[in-house]
Amino acid sequence: MADEANLQKTPLYDLHVELGAKMVPFAGYAMPVQYDGVMAEHNHTRAAAGLFDVSHMGQARVTGDEAALEALITADLAALGAGEQKYTLLLNDEGGIMDDLMVSRPDDSGLFMVVNAACKTSDFAHMRSRFGDRAQLHELTDRALLALQGPQAGAVMADLCPDAARLVFMQAGAFSLAGHDVLISRSGYTGEDGFEISVLAGEADALARRLLADERVKPIGLGARDSLRLEAGLCLYGHDMDETITPVEASLVWALAKSRRERADFPGAARILAQIANGAEKKRVGILPGDRAPAREGTEIVVEGESVGVVTSGGFGPTVGAPVAMGYVRADLAKPGQSVELMVRGKARPAVIAKTPFAPHRFHRG
Repeated sequence: MADEANLQKTPLYDLHVELGAKMVPFAGYAMPVQYDGVMAEHNHTRAAAGLFDVSHMGQARVTGDEAALEALITADLAALGAGEQKYTLLLNDEGGIMDDLMVSRPDDSGLFMVVNAACKTSDFAHMRSRFGDRAQLHELTDRALLALQGPQAGAVMADLCPDAARLVFMQAGAFSLAGHDVLISRSGYTGEDGFEISVLAGEADALARRLLADERVKPIGLGARDSLRLEAGLCLYGHDMDETITPVEASLVWALAKSRRERADFPGAARILAQIANGAEKKRVGILPGDRAPAREGTEIVVEGESVGVVTSGGFGPTVGAPVAMGYVRADLAKPGQSVELMVRGKARPAVIAKTPFAPHRFHRG
């Protein structure tokens, strides 16, 4: 693999190679893009349980004054109870999205958070610079992160750790899993039921092999992870959102706690609250191409020959059985059923604005 020597390796690198994965560079790491083929891995995750290596993500603890972190994000941390997890957004001073992340209170050792791989260095530097002496960020470079996803994930977990299997969507806690002390949340990035498991790096290989010993579980690469999250209508940072995009434009206002809106005490509050009140100029939407040609990232969206937006994620949806996409369009066009055209290879092809998710979410809510 080109430039392999310059890439970081997760604790599961040797296992990926042993299992015959095709390795590719991703966010500075050598990561498995597929083992048996993207379509097969996608369908297995939708039918049974897939195991993903997401150890490239950034993991950290925050201790001290939690208000120091709350001032940078959209969640209400005072309302985050023991054993709970929230999806939240890290905003710059103009209200642009610096990253999206998960923050939880799994035990009594402070807040635990997971941030995107490509953003972790800048995220943590930004947090430390704003915390000052009020709070401390402890980056957990000695931990790996696994995701067990699919409709049979709960049954697999029940056989190994019944207590963790009793979690419901967006709950988290500390558990013993197959003899390993871990942090587990019931969450994921596929639209399916599942768990994310933080484990010491030195124990990750043994835990992964234990999970893969179950015939219901197969290893899944980045290719299927992307098609699964796209069908679920979930954003990929750096593609479907970035520092130029606000939560309103990204259709993520639900991630802005009501109490924070009322207090207007989050970064970029004036701009974001004005967009909530008066509307934004553009919005993220789902898009269903009208033929079999996928619309990839960067595809221009037009109406009556006028450019009205751009595709930010697109590809074939195996569960849907057709191409699916997301992108940004002029706000007045951001309604399901709106006809648009996609400029694919220089030819205008029919499409329609659609609701997301394209495949129904199947989170376990109890």
